[in-house]
Amino acid sequence: MRQPPLAVTMGEPAGIGGEIAVAAWQALRESGPAFFLIDDATRLRGAPIHRIQAPEQALAAFQAALPVLHRPLPQPAVPGRIDPANAPAVIAAIDEAVALARAGRAGGIVTNPIQKAALYAAGFAHPGHTEYLAEIAGTGRPPVMLLACPELRVVPVTIHEPLRQAIARLTPALIIETARLTAAGLRQDFGIAAPRLAIAGLNPHAGEEGTLGTEDRDIVAPAVAALRAEGIDARGPVPPDTMFTAKARPGYDVALGLYHDQALIPIKTLDMAGGVNVTLGLSIVRTSPDHGTALDIAGSGRADPGSLIAAIRLAAAIAANRRAAAT
Repeated sequence: MRQPPLAVTMGEPAGIGGEIAVAAWQALRESGPAFFLIDDATRLRGAPIHRIQAPEQALAAFQAALPVLHRPLPQPAVPGRIDPANAPAVIAAIDEAVALARAGRAGGIVTNPIQKAALYAAGFAHPGHTEYLAEIAGTGRPPVMLLACPELRVVPVTIHEPLRQAIARLTPALIIETARLTAAGLRQDFGIAAPRLAIAGLNPHAGEEGTLGTEDRDIVAPAVAALRAEGIDARGPVPPDTMFTAKARPGYDVALGLYHDQALIPIKTLDMAGGVNVTLGLSIVRTSPDHGTALDIAGSGRADPGSLIAAIRLAAAIAANRRAAAT
């Protein structure tokens, strides 16, 4: 059965979402995967635009033009200049994409970057995309943010919070729950039958048996032991200064970092242009480029569409894996 097209959201209208979506269509128009954009069609430049009335029309239109579900913005988008008046349209595009995916009319969603400050000014009450999607498309369990590129997959156990707070919140239970969801996600979405998890240590050299801090001995090691007792192939605490080397990376399928930068610095160093943000544990497929709105270069023609292209391709692959597992 032919896979439904993917839904791509507009993201922050003053950012680079529209121009990288056009560039992604140019790169994928012949090979696919097919997608449609939920956006204000009047602001898009650089490609023929086909206004569709339903997602089902995107497949036939895709090779000749970028399919767009036209959703007018309240105010004209000016590159680099945020207008909170457009925030409701940004949120509405996410809501519509999720509804279409849940109904099976979109194969999954790919979210262009949002500018959270603009959404906060409009009353948005969530720390970011992931938390909002957990509310409207969750499964009752906390979602997991996974970043992927060809050389590495990483999961941060704690995400968008101050480092002092993140460390204080670390418990064996939090690590275990994150690892369980990660292993399940790798099986379901990536087709890895027996995922191998490497769990980073918190302190230098993973604490050196408590001489450089006791968190690795008291928090990380018990979590790893519990996971192994459940049959999950986990190892750690792994010294974080060596676990991301070219020699070490082939030894695991995903690395769990204990705080945001511990996980994200390695993958962004390896592949800033091609990294993809994947949300595990949702009822739908969701990926996103691993970068922000780039307000400083919006409208200049310098935005790199590589991460969005990778996100679209990965969303299609995950959707195919889920469909295969369901049959």
